[in-house]
Amino acid sequence: MLIHENMKLADVIQHDHTLVPIINRFGIHLGFGNDNIAEICQKHHLNIDFFLTILNAFHDIHYFPKEQLQRFPAAMLIDYLQKAHRYFLDDKIPEISALMDKMAEEYPLDETTFRLIRNFFTEYAQELKKHIQREEEKIYPYVLYLEKVFLDGSIDEYLRNQIRSYPISEYESEHENMEEKLFDLKNILIKYLPEPRKDELGYQILRELFTLEKEMNEHARIENLILIPKVKAMEKILKNKEI
Repeated sequence: MLIHENMKLADVIQHDHTLVPIINRFGIHLGFGNDNIAEICQKHHLNIDFFLTILNAFHDIHYFPKEQLQRFPAAMLIDYLQKAHRYFLDDKIPEISALMDKMAEEYPLDETTFRLIRNFFTEYAQELKKHIQREEEKIYPYVLYLEKVFLDGSIDEYLRNQIRSYPISEYESEHENMEEKLFDLKNILIKYLPEPRKDELGYQILRELFTLEKEMNEHARIENLILIPKVKAMEKILKNKEI
């Protein structure tokens, strides 16, 4: 089922509650009554096509309109990606970290095993933070400036040097695969946790990790399949311009 503008957002959440954090990234919070998506987007001054495309991409794993997404400005994509970064670092990682701290109470873990699992997650969180920091401090400002110059129709010497010295393809080749590290962590928990006093905590941790993995996968798809090709195309056009 595709989500469309005439649907009530409350009905959409009833059908798929996992969309709540995605909706929150657009500045929309619970308590929107019976308004449909078109009405809510109008109230929040949102691009309805972009909102629906992102919602459907998360709602249906088979829905990913590359060409449609590439038509949106890079600045709009980056604004959304940055809000996702805040969600990962400020909400999701602390939530999972707090659950990890409870493991020693519920599982008969020796100190070495507990430290191993805890340290694995801590290292993952640190790598994710470093990954995000690099994107926000180096990559996204470059993309925003590139798009501004591209829309202006000319290229300055500073940007020309940037394209030559560190094009987006260099970043693409270094782009860490954070999803693999998350998969490894899930495997450790699934295969090697001892029998607990109660199962609920283990299930809760796994649910949160699977949710984070899904959201990270969608995040990476937007970066790798939409943002990076869009930047490559702008770089190619600008690099070939002679002033």
